[in-house]
Amino acid sequence: MQRRFYRILLSGWLLTTSITAMAQQKKHSDRPNIIFILADDLGYGNLTSFNPRSPIPTPNIDNLGTEGIRFTRFYSGNTVCAPSRCALLTGKNMGHSYIRGNTRLPLRPQDSTLAQVLQQNGYATGMFGKWGLGEMGTTGSPEIKGFDEFYGYLNQGHAHDYYTNYLYQVKAGKISKIKHDTTVYTHDEIMEHAYSFINENKDKPFFLYLSITVPHAELDPPKKDLQQWLNPDGSSKLGPETPYAQNGGTYRSQQNPHAAFAAMVTKLDQNVGQIQALIKQLGLDDNTYIFFTSDNGPHKEGGADPEYFNSNGPLKGLKRDLYEGGIRVPLLVRAPGHIPAGKVSDEEWAFWDILPTFSALTKSKTLHGIDGLNYASALEDKKPDKVHDYLYWQFNEGYIQEAVLQGDWKLIRFKYKGKGERFELYNIVDDIGETKDLAAENPAKVKSLKAIMAKAKTPAENKEFDWSDTEK
Repeated sequence: MQRRFYRILLSGWLLTTSITAMAQQKKHSDRPNIIFILADDLGYGNLTSFNPRSPIPTPNIDNLGTEGIRFTRFYSGNTVCAPSRCALLTGKNMGHSYIRGNTRLPLRPQDSTLAQVLQQNGYATGMFGKWGLGEMGTTGSPEIKGFDEFYGYLNQGHAHDYYTNYLYQVKAGKISKIKHDTTVYTHDEIMEHAYSFINENKDKPFFLYLSITVPHAELDPPKKDLQQWLNPDGSSKLGPETPYAQNGGTYRSQQNPHAAFAAMVTKLDQNVGQIQALIKQLGLDDNTYIFFTSDNGPHKEGGADPEYFNSNGPLKGLKRDLYEGGIRVPLLVRAPGHIPAGKVSDEEWAFWDILPTFSALTKSKTLHGIDGLNYASALEDKKPDKVHDYLYWQFNEGYIQEAVLQGDWKLIRFKYKGKGERFELYNIVDDIGETKDLAAENPAKVKSLKAIMAKAKTPAENKEFDWSDTEK
């Protein structure tokens, strides 16, 4: 009898909370909540809605597209994490971005961010996971760049350790280094902070940037998560396995890397389902956009096996490539009442368009002098008033890569120090897997795209990205 009383009491409290939240949300219906979920190194083919051959079911993530829209030609800011995040938050592509490679350089005072734009429009702003754009005490620290709350890692190297003894936290505008229990999986703690942020800000417009670390290596999820992918005798359900040995490297050893990767993607999918359930429970469903994407293509580190999982689906290339597999990423968006359900779009846009698009959705002031365009109408499966003439990327780890995409055509440039430049040309509509280089057959197209490539960039503002020596 007493248990029944408490169940009734709890149900009543939840109903009252939901009704109150709905009433408060109606007061700011012109400023919808936005949840932006950024997976780490999740491939285009790691979601079953993009690749039916994937052996890991992702029903909750796929549901965002079922009840919203799925974009098949969306692109990340770059092919590794720091510059990709810089493009996302500052609205600039790699031809103009301050951060153009994996680095610990901080954003500068003049590098305004999406979070600052929304914060200035009255949004509560929270970021949980991996930052990558400035250490504590620098001009790029997250509390300086527009986030009221933060919990997680400040740089990408530290984010490789899921059982670290410290993390960073922003509260009341101040950042601090805090102790972390080394027996607790950091991703679980990060998610708990994200859920709390949603609950605490349910009565006001909020922006949640959930830049989680899974399924990036290291492949060492909690045993309870791994169990689903193991047979009763402890062997992997996804054999044959090739055990990964740390041998003094960054990532912990893993006997069953296939099972571990599957466990991480499954956990990610469950988390996305929990966010959707929480939004519905709080009565925020009709005034909340949920975006889901990845920072770049799949990795091959710490025992990861993208070939086994068909992680890039029909695409060629991985993380650190400017082939489609390194930069084309899944995007699913759900917002009942704002976005029609069950749509699939081949609209071509990229990370640097997120800032002006969110500015339009929230009626916030946008930034000037950026590369991004407003693609809000694309979310409704309509043609935007203005679209890009081309998209551009550059990357350098050992050799220079550049890519320009214009319509169906993509030109990739390769330049090693002391060697001549080399170009590859693909029609990515006819040849999504970039299997047939058409450069020799189409010299005029190569020439025109090469000219675009030359004008798409300005000299890097930091000497770390001055690659003139490699150009020799």
